[in-house]
Amino acid sequence: MTCALPEPRPRRSWPWSNRTPLRTDVGTGLLLLVVEVVVYVAGSFGHGMEVWVAQTDQARIDAAQRAGIAWTQYLLIGALVLAGLALLVRAPWTMMLQLLAVGTLTVLFVFSQHEYDRTHPGPAPTPSAGYSPCYSGSNRCD
Repeated sequence: MTCALPEPRPRRSWPWSNRTPLRTDVGTGLLLLVVEVVVYVAGSFGHGMEVWVAQTDQARIDAAQRAGIAWTQYLLIGALVLAGLALLVRAPWTMMLQLLAVGTLTVLFVFSQHEYDRTHPGPAPTPSAGYSPCYSGSNRCD
C-alpha cells in the first residue's frame, strides 16, 4: 500500500503576488478617478470663490491663486502615490487611470503656474555700478 504525501503548506500570499481581478481593478480605478475629479473641482471652486470675495485686494487674490496652485500640486503627488500603490498590487487598469489623472493634473499645474508667473513678472534688473543715465535727449552720451 502506498502512503499519500501530505498536503503542502499553503504559501503566504502577498498582495502583489497575484494580479488583481479585472472587475475590482476597473471599479477601483474609476472610483478613484471620480473622487479625484470631485476633490479637484471642489478645491478649485473654493479657491475661485476666495478670489471672487477678495475683489480688489490684490494680496488676498495672489494668496488664493498660490493656494490653488499648491492644492493642485498636492493632488498631483497624491495621484502619483496611488499610481505607485496600484503598480504594487498589480492593478494595471487602476494604474493607467491614475496615470491619466497624473497627466491631467500635471497639465493643469503647469498652466496655472505659467499663468501666475506671466501675471507676476520678476523685477527689472538693477543697472551696473558704472551705469550713468544720459538725460540729454540724444542717443549719444559723451
